[in-house]
Amino acid sequence: MRLVIRYFFRTLRLILTPFVLLSEKLGGGKPIERSPEEQNKVDAACEKLALYQFKTCPFCVKVRKQIAQLNLNIEKRDAQHNETHRADLEQGGGSVKVPCLRIENEDGSERWMYESSDINAWLEERFGQPA
Repeated sequence: MRLVIRYFFRTLRLILTPFVLLSEKLGGGKPIERSPEEQNKVDAACEKLALYQFKTCPFCVKVRKQIAQLNLNIEKRDAQHNETHRADLEQGGGSVKVPCLRIENEDGSERWMYESSDINAWLEERFGQPA
């Protein structure tokens, strides 16, 4: 019975994968526009960030949409197919759970933020345009 369930969900993932990726491409809005000086500051701040993700994870897609909407140049690291990134995520963050945003602080320490809603809220607070 376990085998049947496993293959059912694998098949379901194979069927839904193109739709998940298509929704990422079509679901975004117009990115925030900033002056070149402001964008350079944002890009410098984003150098301290890395998103550990799986390509077809719906929660990772949610975070990548937010990154695109906020016009952020955050490095995306594939923790599903890249063993080095997977090991870094497990060692630094404590578990292989995605999405996870690695935030390097000014003092060199790292903060590992899980949960797509928390990541999106933090990105919006840090990089969103003031109301």
